[in-house]
Amino acid sequence: MRQPQSRKLLQLQALSLLLFIIALHSRLHGCSGQGEEADGSASTAAAPMDDKEKRALYAAIEGFVGKGWNGSALYPDPCGWSPIQGVSCDLFNGLWYPTVMSIGPVLDNSLQCSADAKFSPQLFDLKRLKTLSFYSCFPATNPTPIPATSWDKLAGSLETLEFRTNPGLTGAIPASLGRLSSLQSLVLVENNLTGAVPAELGSLVRLRRLVLSGNGFSGQIPASLGNGHFAEQLLIMDVSNNSLTGSLPSSLGGLKGLLKMDLSNNLLQGSLPPELAGLGSLTLLDLRNNSLTGGLPSFLQGMASLQDLLLSNNPLGGSLGQLGWEKLRGLATLDLSNLGLVGAIPESMAALTRLRFLALDHNRLTGDVPARLAELPNIGALYLNGNNLTGTLQFSPAFYQRMGRRFASWDNPGLCYSNAAVDAAHAPPGVTVCKVAGGVGDGRKPEASSSLMATSSASNLINGFCFFLWMVATSLL
Repeated sequence: MRQPQSRKLLQLQALSLLLFIIALHSRLHGCSGQGEEADGSASTAAAPMDDKEKRALYAAIEGFVGKGWNGSALYPDPCGWSPIQGVSCDLFNGLWYPTVMSIGPVLDNSLQCSADAKFSPQLFDLKRLKTLSFYSCFPATNPTPIPATSWDKLAGSLETLEFRTNPGLTGAIPASLGRLSSLQSLVLVENNLTGAVPAELGSLVRLRRLVLSGNGFSGQIPASLGNGHFAEQLLIMDVSNNSLTGSLPSSLGGLKGLLKMDLSNNLLQGSLPPELAGLGSLTLLDLRNNSLTGGLPSFLQGMASLQDLLLSNNPLGGSLGQLGWEKLRGLATLDLSNLGLVGAIPESMAALTRLRFLALDHNRLTGDVPARLAELPNIGALYLNGNNLTGTLQFSPAFYQRMGRRFASWDNPGLCYSNAAVDAAHAPPGVTVCKVAGGVGDGRKPEASSSLMATSSASNLINGFCFFLWMVATSLL
């Protein structure tokens, strides 16, 4: 009586196995490539790999991982049932072509470079290659330059080129990279590249991301990086942590769609060009650790999209009152420390209701600290230390308790707090107790004294008065 149920169970198991095989087949062979030449009508199961592409792929990988690598034996069908980790393929006109090559220890079974890794000429024969990425491939013991020629062979296909963390990648950026007309992302991070940033990069009219940080580039930022079609497409520009010099080219104001600009940790000089007012889409501007001058430019208050403004450690000078801070309500991070700023902290800064981080430390600011700064609903760090601020801090004990060491106001000789409003357990670190008059803080610029000194003075006064009474009593006896 139970035989029909067993037969039904076997049928279900067979169906499940069939579905598994179909899913596995789809997983191995993937979908057809996207683009005008992609062939979605051909049978992916029967489609072979282009023989010339296969030989070029084996030779290119062997150049990086070493001669002992036998690709044809290990991966006889690299675009099919024996895929190579880090290599992806797409189908064009009935044939499989490699479109992605990623070399480096990203995953346990990733292709890793040998100690003598080198570029093979066959790399440039992969005519459908869209993405080429190298991570930790060239050690310092194997100094290797980026090839100066043959990049034009990949001009019609390559969209992403990345070299990350390669201390042995030396020399300059080849000007021939400017011929990669399809390139959308150029990332050269933490290598040992030197020389000038080539003006030819301004010819990359489809580029959306340019990241050249953590190298040894010198010279000026090319004016070509803000001109023509290049300016229309670029979204991210990061040339931080280099040795770039000179002033910012005014042409950078032409990057109308730019979202993030990071020029920090260089040797840049001069004032910020007024043309930067054209960066209306900018959300991050990081110019920290340069030698920029000229004060806070008024055009900053027109950048309504700004969320992170980082200018610290530049001899900018000027005052905070030069800007209408209420116009920058989108700011979440504002780092203006060590700029040589003078004058008072304007009340308008309390309108920055999205602000999470505010650093005004190590300037020459004067006057009172606006009490409304403590009312900023999202503030998580507030640094006012190292200025000439005066008066009584008007913040609540709850504010000091919540902020802890993320509120800093020490090294302001004329600043104090009232111990009538704040107990010692929640007192701002490094700030003195206001001098009292009649037991109440007078709220004016005080003669600052520590709580320990104030307690000792009061004790001495009482002891002296008792001694006076004892002397009077003794004389009457």
